[in-house]
Formats: sequence, structure tokens, C-alpha cells
Amino acid sequence: MMSSATAIGNWKHTVLYLNLILSLLYFIESLISHKLHINHNNVRVKRSPNLPLRFRDDGTFKILQVADMHFGMGTITRCRDVLDSEFENCSDLNTTRFLRRMIEAERPDLIAFTGDNIFGSSTTDAAESLLEAIGPAIEYGIPWAAILGNHDQESTLNREELMTFLSLMDFSVSQINPPEEDGTKGGTVKSIDGFGNYQLRVHGAPGSVLSNSTVFDLFFLDSGDREIVQGRRTYGWIKDSQLRWLQHTSKHDHNQRIPDNPPALAFFHIPIPEVRDLWYTPFIGQFQEGVACSVVQSGVLQTFMSMGNVKAAFIGHDHVNDFCGNLKGVWFCYGGGFGYHAYGRPNWHRRARVIEAKLGKGRDTWTGIEFIKTWKRLDDQDLSKIDEQVLWETSDTFLKG
Repeated sequence: MMSSATAIGNWKHTVLYLNLILSLLYFIESLISHKLHINHNNVRVKRSPNLPLRFRDDGTFKILQVADMHFGMGTITRCRDVLDSEFENCSDLNTTRFLRRMIEAERPDLIAFTGDNIFGSSTTDAAESLLEAIGPAIEYGIPWAAILGNHDQESTLNREELMTFLSLMDFSVSQINPPEEDGTKGGTVKSIDGFGNYQLRVHGAPGSVLSNSTVFDLFFLDSGDREIVQGRRTYGWIKDSQLRWLQHTSKHDHNQRIPDNPPALAFFHIPIPEVRDLWYTPFIGQFQEGVACSVVQSGVLQTFMSMGNVKAAFIGHDHVNDFCGNLKGVWFCYGGGFGYHAYGRPNWHRRARVIEAKLGKGRDTWTGIEFIKTWKRLDDQDLSKIDEQVLWETSDTFLKG
């Protein structure tokens, strides 16, 4: 039979072992929670921009289009298609530097990231790459909107997860999809194809007669990634459900102070097949590669024409095309390749597109939009400004005061 002294000794050892195990568990939990930042001090809500979007006091609203960043994993992701003399010290950081330069030079009111923001196959963490890629917009506190291309989903997040993440990032005005209520009596949008279909409304200048009215509409559309059509592999396209939403939104966006729907722009990644026809028309910029689009002609151009207020569409996908051309009254403009991990051409500078709308001036107040123009800047020593052109100007004497 065990003596009382032995029993007491065993009990003490048990207590010591338990204390040691508990101490080790507490130490490990502390390390893990510190590593993962699981503590109440780091919990915060999204930093939102000042809304609604609106024109400045000087009557201007400027958008910076960033097409095809193809961001990977920062310093370890090498550049493509640059000069041999540039390659050794070239990485995703060159893309980040270019974005900061553009923000400093143009001070945009909105940045539009038009797809292939990250190059999925070059990153092991899609969320981390997006945070780095979009980082400069967040640093400067600029409202920004994003849509997806055909490469964003090739990493750790699918398209719905990507748009959800993008919508939750600081200063983002991106949306996953429009709300279900469509504004008609008893009607709802039961489903809409893709992720990243949404409308942004821009109000008039502060203190003007239109300061609380929409004077500029911006439509963002998901053009998809890859699909199979009749056994043939092709690129995605904008579907019927998206076009119906566009038409419906346009019909119910009537502004009482402006005779017609306000001018609108559209942003999506993959060009429509009709863009190929611009080769045979006068265009401004460079048409240097074939238009990579879907075999499906889904009626996007016809929808824009029927809406009547879409003045221009801004696309990406084909990096060494940077031209603007007019199809039946609607301009289609490439952004030109922005990112250094995206394919390009040696000695052909990465570039960005800027769009600026200017309000008309009445007798004592800013009115509706008088003209919309665009230009590009090259990532050279001087951020050279090229190909400035007017896309649209009003002939409405009401807006001109």
C-alpha cells in the first residue's frame, strides 16, 4: 500500500506538470495570436471615402484608369518585356512606383482598376497581392473602383471572393453586384451574371444647382474570364442579364433637372468583337495587336446605343493597344498596359489613361457636363502626356446656361 508521503509527493508532481503544460499552452497561444494579429486592438472598420462622389469646386472630375497591373508578389516578381539594361532591378515595385507617380501628377477623384489587377498564377496569396497592388490608392485616400479580368481568379480566391474582398478594402467604392431591388413595382433582379456589375453616380459641384443631383453615371461590368462555346475555348463576354440591368438602370436614372439621362461611361476588361472593326476607321493611339475577345457577339454596342447616354467605354486586356476609336457614336478606348509583370514591348513605355469631365458654367452656377476628354501618360522620365482628345461635348444650350 502507497504511503501518505509518497501520495503527497506524486500529487505535487502532478500539479507541477499541469502548471507547466498550462504555461506552455498559454505561451504558444500568445505567440500564435500575436502572429495572426488576433486581438481586439487590431479590429477596425473599413475606411470609407467621402460620398457621394462629386465634381470639384472648379467644375472638373478626373478618373485615372489603371489597366492590367498583373501584380504578383512584389520585389520577387520580375518584369516582362523590358530592356536588358532595366531587367536586373525591375519588379512589381516599378508598377507601384508608376501608380504613385500618376496619383501625384494627376490627383484623380477616382481610380478605376479595369481588371487583371493581379496575375493569379504569379502569387500564392491573392488577398496579399491585391493589398499591395491597390496600396497607393489607399495610401492617398482616393476613392477607387475595381473590376475583374481573366487572370485575377487564378490564385487563392474565386471571382466572388475577390469582389467581396475588393469591396471591403479601404476607400473602395467597388460593389459585388447591384442590389436585388430593381426599382420597379414588385420587380427584382433575381440573378445577374458575373461579379462586379455596379453603377456609381457622380453629383454636381458643391454649392451648385446640381450639387445633390447625378450629373455623371459610371457603369462597371464583369466581362468574365474563359468559357467554352460549342466546344471552342474562348474569352468571356457581357451576358444578357447584365445588359438588361444596364437598360433598366438607365431608364430609371432620370434626373428632373436635366432633360435627358446624364452622360455615362462604361468600364470592363475584355473588348467586344466590334472593336476589331476600328482598324478600318480613324483612331487615335496605337493598334499593335489583335483584339482578343469572345466569339460571342452579345449586343453590348446595341445596348449602349439604345441607352443613348453612354459616351465611351474603357477596356484593357490587350496591353500594347492604347487607341480610342468610335463605333456608331460610342468611343471605345484601351487603357494601355500599366503593369511591369504584364507582357508589353521593350522600349514601349507602360502607360495609363486619364479621363476628365468638365461642367458647363451657367450665369451663376455650374450646370451639367459640357465635355469629356481623355489623354494618356507614359512612365518615362517626364510622365509624357500624349493623345489628348475630346470624346464628347454637349450641344444642349440648357447645360451651357
